[in-house]
Amino acid sequence: MAKVTLSRWNITFGDDQPLVVIAGLNVLEDLKLALDTAAHLKAVTGDLGLPFIFKASFDKANRSSIKSYRGPGLEKGLAMLAEVKAKFNVPIATDIHDETQAEAVAAVADLVQIPAFLCRQTDLVVAAARATHKAGGLLHVKKGQFLAPWDCKNIVSKINEATGAENMTVLCERGSSFGYNNLIVDMLAFSEMKKLGVPVTIDATHAVQLPGADPRTGGASTGGRRDGVPIIAKAAVAAGADGVFLEFHPDPDKALCDPLSCLPLDGAAKLLKSLKAIRAAAA
Repeated sequence: MAKVTLSRWNITFGDDQPLVVIAGLNVLEDLKLALDTAAHLKAVTGDLGLPFIFKASFDKANRSSIKSYRGPGLEKGLAMLAEVKAKFNVPIATDIHDETQAEAVAAVADLVQIPAFLCRQTDLVVAAARATHKAGGLLHVKKGQFLAPWDCKNIVSKINEATGAENMTVLCERGSSFGYNNLIVDMLAFSEMKKLGVPVTIDATHAVQLPGADPRTGGASTGGRRDGVPIIAKAAVAAGADGVFLEFHPDPDKALCDPLSCLPLDGAAKLLKSLKAIRAAAA
């Protein structure tokens, strides 16, 4: 049975633990939106008794177009996340994109996230693992769209060897490439990745992306199937996911990144209530 604990927040990912909710915004747009979103999600998860980690990216470095909005950047973005953390007393999750960011990101983020496209970048994984371990956090690694679940053993090995710790990795399923402009989620992937001795989450938001297939921009951005997010999330929790990664926005169609994949913020309570019930039934 794989368990890892974010000790300073008393949050444990694992088979017999409550479902961990990693949720927030795709990318930081402004401080008010971040604070409002965090406040809403903290209230919802608090009412449900679910552990909550607020997520938002300070930079979206893998946008389809050079003209796409990327975020406020490292310095301003981390300052915004630190303010959310201090005001609401919640742990923070955010992405890292190169090894030079490791120390700064780990100083603010409790759950440092390796993007799927970068999960095999050894220098990045090692730097993030060492900085995160030193800071007392956990590493959340998204499985690349090009990897089989069992191939993640090499990622886990890199982290273990770099840190000497075997209890700081959480893997994340976010779909596999299926032909062109499409992703699918293999529900057997959760049990396969758990065989590596680590807990596994589901990124239901990015699993419904249609890469490079936004009809509004002629392929200059990623499309998505927002209605599919609850379906993927529910199926994954039933299949054994230990946590859910979800992105929300008060007005999804106006979100500055991946608007077709994020959910309306006012629907968070209903979805998370369902996911909690499924987790209990599947135990």
